[in-house]
Amino acid sequence: MDNIVATVAWQRGAGEAFTDKRFSRGHQWSFDGGLTVRASSSPQVVQKYSDPAGIDPEEAFVASLSACHMLTFLWVAASKGYVVDSYRDEAAGVMSKNAKGKYFVSSVTMRPQVVFSGANRPDRAALEAMHHAAHEDCFIANSVLTEVRWEPVV
Repeated sequence: MDNIVATVAWQRGAGEAFTDKRFSRGHQWSFDGGLTVRASSSPQVVQKYSDPAGIDPEEAFVASLSACHMLTFLWVAASKGYVVDSYRDEAAGVMSKNAKGKYFVSSVTMRPQVVFSGANRPDRAALEAMHHAAHEDCFIANSVLTEVRWEPVV
C-alpha cells in the first residue's frame, strides 16, 4: 500500500507572543485528494484559543474509527448478499485519564443504524456477526489500543 499523507499546517497570528501560550490553536488539515478542512484543539480543552468550527483531533479519531467500521461493514454486508440502503452512526468517544494521569480516548461507542432492503435481510445474530467481522478487519481499529464497542440500533 502507498503511504498515507495528511498535511497539518499552523501559523502564528500577527501580534501573538506565543511563549505566553495565548496563541490560536486553529490550523488546517489537507489531504491528498485536495480537501482542506479547518481544525483546532478542542474548545472543551483550550476554550479561549480554539476554533469551535474546526475539527479537533479527538473528534477526528472517533470519526475515523466510525468511518473505517462503516466502510468495512458495507463490504462485509455486500459479500454476504445483503443490500444496504443507508448507514448512520452517531459515534461517541470518552476521554479519561490513564495510569500516568494523562488524558486519552479510553473508549469509542458506535451506534450504527443500518437500513436493509430486498428479500435477504439479516437477523440480530447475523447483524452482530457482520459488525464483529467489520471490527476485526477495520484498519483503524487494528491500529489503536482504545476499547471500541458497537451497539447497533435496530
